[in-house]
Amino acid sequence: MRCYVSGQVQGVFFRASTRHEAERLAVSGYVRNLPDGRVEVLACGAKSLVEELCAWLSKGPTQAQVSNVSCELADDESPPLFTIE
Repeated sequence: MRCYVSGQVQGVFFRASTRHEAERLAVSGYVRNLPDGRVEVLACGAKSLVEELCAWLSKGPTQAQVSNVSCELADDESPPLFTIE
């Protein structure tokens, strides 16, 4: 699943918090800041765990103010870990 998160999501530990949550759920993939201020997340793993991570993205860490999350199916190869890019 590839998700794009909008709002106040850069400079508020969103990437580190997302990695922590993904590792807790045993989901692989990555999180990265985009030049337009959004955060992109690739989440790979068991469907229920990926869905749980996607739901978490709608609130994010306490410092974040998420205004929108859009997710789409992705056919990327599943990486072995969850990384911050």
